[in-house]
Amino acid sequence: MFDGIKLAIIGGGKWGLNHVKTAHKLLGDNLIVVCDLSKSVEDKVKSISPNIKFCSNLENVFNNKEINAVIIATPAETHYEISKMCLINNKHILTEKPLTLLSSEATNLIEIAEKYNKKIMVGHVLLFHPAIVKLKNMIEDGFIGNIQYIYSNRLNLGTIRKEENILWSFAPHDVSIIQYLIGDKPVSVYAEGAAFLQDNIEDTTLTFLKYKNNISAHIFVSWLHPFKEQRLVVIGDKGMIVFEDSLKEDKLKFYKKGFNVLGDSIEKFESEYEVVMFDNKQALEEEQNHFYSAIINDTVPKTDGYHAKEVLEILEMAQTNLNL
Repeated sequence: MFDGIKLAIIGGGKWGLNHVKTAHKLLGDNLIVVCDLSKSVEDKVKSISPNIKFCSNLENVFNNKEINAVIIATPAETHYEISKMCLINNKHILTEKPLTLLSSEATNLIEIAEKYNKKIMVGHVLLFHPAIVKLKNMIEDGFIGNIQYIYSNRLNLGTIRKEENILWSFAPHDVSIIQYLIGDKPVSVYAEGAAFLQDNIEDTTLTFLKYKNNISAHIFVSWLHPFKEQRLVVIGDKGMIVFEDSLKEDKLKFYKKGFNVLGDSIEKFESEYEVVMFDNKQALEEEQNHFYSAIINDTVPKTDGYHAKEVLEILEMAQTNLNL
């Protein structure tokens, strides 16, 4: 199916190895090489398949003319330079989120990609989660009427980062989902946060977004929380949808409840929730399939460079508030 893809993966950390396993399943020996600065990663790669080559020099990837696509799963601060070098060496890229740490750098990558006729895709993997795809379809089919409000909680007693705050670590997922569901840019962004464990690195933030047509959203993220919660609530004038990825089952629910405004009176309507079934597919596998298909069929990825830039611009606006 993807015979035209000759892939390299740069970065062999935990998520990078997930990409390796998925790519080997989809591409087999068309996964040419995995590159990581740490030689200790080689044994982990070889345990997935002894046929996958390993290197610790990025130039081996950049200069390999057989490779036409690269998945980049390195630390965020390295994304821009590695992505740029891949593009100018004639390779399509799927870069893990965030695409870069600056929207201006994202603009530059878009310009380079268009010059060399290459695809940029960013790893906003939740946009390929079958529950999010189902939720989007339900909105488009009118299940909840007009969107009024969206909120997202992404909370955990998580891994503490020293290079980035919780906003940049957790919130890109939620910003990308809200942008995907609403399909428009916010007219205003406001954020507040607090740092407890390290100076000037927020452990918790609350971001408010306002859109046209009186649509509002907020995103609450924290790695200083007693339990894991990943909850997205989408409220419309005819019903509500809740997606809780942290649950083991019944993750997606539809609530036919809300309020009818009748003249001067406001009347509540409600009924029991319905569990919504969705396809049993792996989001990372769907994401990689989408990347390879975009290359083979010359289509625009769902999470292309412009989408990535938009998410970065929203994060930058939120960060500006945190710096005040």
